[in-house]
Amino acid sequence: MKLKLFAAVAAAAMMASSAFAAEFKPAVIFDMGGKFDKSFNEAAFQGAEKFKEDTGVEYGEFEITNASQREQALRNFARRGYNPIVVMGFAQAEAMDKVSAEFPDLNFAIIDMVVDKPNVRSVVFNEHEGSYLVGLLAGMKSETGTVGFVGGMDIPLIRKFACGYVQGVKAANAEANVIQNMTGETPSAWNDPVKGGEITKAQIDAGADVVYAAAGGTGVGVLQQAADEGKFSIGVDSNQNYLHPGSVLTSMVKRVDVAVYNAFRDAQAGKFETGFNALGLEADGVGWSLDENNADLVTDEMKAAVEKAKAAIIAGDIAVHDYMSSDSCPVM
Repeated sequence: MKLKLFAAVAAAAMMASSAFAAEFKPAVIFDMGGKFDKSFNEAAFQGAEKFKEDTGVEYGEFEITNASQREQALRNFARRGYNPIVVMGFAQAEAMDKVSAEFPDLNFAIIDMVVDKPNVRSVVFNEHEGSYLVGLLAGMKSETGTVGFVGGMDIPLIRKFACGYVQGVKAANAEANVIQNMTGETPSAWNDPVKGGEITKAQIDAGADVVYAAAGGTGVGVLQQAADEGKFSIGVDSNQNYLHPGSVLTSMVKRVDVAVYNAFRDAQAGKFETGFNALGLEADGVGWSLDENNADLVTDEMKAAVEKAKAAIIAGDIAVHDYMSSDSCPVM
């Protein structure tokens, strides 16, 4: 009798456990460019995939292809009980603000924007700090004294990358020239590698021998063109060193993967905290990448300089100006 009772209790526990697991349904909504953009969205995809690998929990996903889908996709996931729902990119803020208010019992997270709702976690990054470091490397690596920056959509967030980059370049060489171009003013600017390549060629023709791409999927064209021209490039968001070994000087990594993973993990553990969350160098939220693909490009002197600058930024001895704090850059 006791054995049967134990078996019944065990079976009930397993059913309850399975029911709980079934109720936990995380989801991620990728923005323009898709989950295989080799940059921002792909970093989010990798974070979600790692969570699935570690826990065995499947997640819902949707790739935005036009602006009208944002609110619809978010509301559809919410109605189907997905929780938490993580959305990628500043452009999803309006939809998040509206839908999160309609579903106050669900948890939401937005990456790269702040939505002030009690059930939303807003994760932003100190891109200017990471961009300063790769700018320092670019300034030290350049032989012409001219480097380039190719941004995606012309918005304050991308100006933030550019401003940090210029500060780093100038720290290495105060006389350096930084050529800056944005790809466009609409969301299509994130996914136009052909135009990215054309802009890069023009910058190289003007003397740039290192070009930093902060342009999502468009950056793939920047890196390709730099490799074709025998020049150096700098990747962004994900570690893109592997795309063109020996040509990509480094990548300014943004731990979007960690932000997505943590949102899923915290919700599963019942420890999901909402509010504003800024990740910079001190929290390893941003940084620069060094691996077998670029090890021969970065000298010991460059490594020492960038690590010294990193420590100084964390300590507050170097203040990297944040473009978004004033919509201006003192060195632009």
